[in-house]
Amino acid sequence: MDWWEAVVLGLVQALTEYLPVSSSAHVRVIGPLLPHGSDPGAAFTAIIQLGTEAAVLLYFRHDIARIVRAWFGALAGRDGRDRAARLGSQNADARLGWWVILGTVPIVILGVMFSDAIETNLRHLYLTAASLAVFGVVLGVADRRGAKVRELKELRGKDAVLLGFAQAAALIPGVSRSGGTITMGLFLGLTREAAARYSFLLAIPAVIGSAGYELATNASELTVSGGPGFLATGIATVVSFALGYFVIIWFLKLVTHRSFLPFVVYRLVFAAVIVVLVMTGTVPALGG
Repeated sequence: MDWWEAVVLGLVQALTEYLPVSSSAHVRVIGPLLPHGSDPGAAFTAIIQLGTEAAVLLYFRHDIARIVRAWFGALAGRDGRDRAARLGSQNADARLGWWVILGTVPIVILGVMFSDAIETNLRHLYLTAASLAVFGVVLGVADRRGAKVRELKELRGKDAVLLGFAQAAALIPGVSRSGGTITMGLFLGLTREAAARYSFLLAIPAVIGSAGYELATNASELTVSGGPGFLATGIATVVSFALGYFVIIWFLKLVTHRSFLPFVVYRLVFAAVIVVLVMTGTVPALGG
């Protein structure tokens, strides 16, 4: 993979990671359209997400620091010695910390259980197209029918579990990690901004964990014949970080005042484009 192809994939990752349109689907489709001409692979996709996640850590650094302090303080008994207080009953930030931990469990368990399928069959582009279309429609329904009145401090344990499973659905390219979490958040009555913010926070341990797992188990995928290589992967990661920060700012401003309808339409159009690309033989449906 040439350096400029890595830049292109880094830009694609940054522009799509936070939006409910599935960054993994875009990287999966655009990779074969480049001169390098192949699916960059699950390892490449997971690792370049570290760039966009670094942008999340930078943007939300004050929120994250506050949540971490509150969580450790509650656990140490600062807000009370009883079990409920240690679990955040007296502090909304401490509770949020627990909900992020609880919401991360589903994607960890399912990611390990179905790791082989995630690397192979779940990357089939017909499945990707179907996921884009179906979950796009579901996002539209959630945005239209959701009460959009609850804030993050009102989350409960069962909400965290449901949001966690919604995020885990994004193990299938096309679902979208942010899209799944935001959709469930809207169904649970969260405001658009609250749902988007929680999707950012919930993704932090999942993305970092996924990248670490891929490096530990599939790093060789990057250097095999036809693989992207470490240098290209690094370039794409840096580019995704540089642009990603500004995409976060834009997206949070957008969802404060606008509906998710443009993203629903985009998902349906993108799904149709994928089907055409596969049917015409422009992009292979699975690997290659």
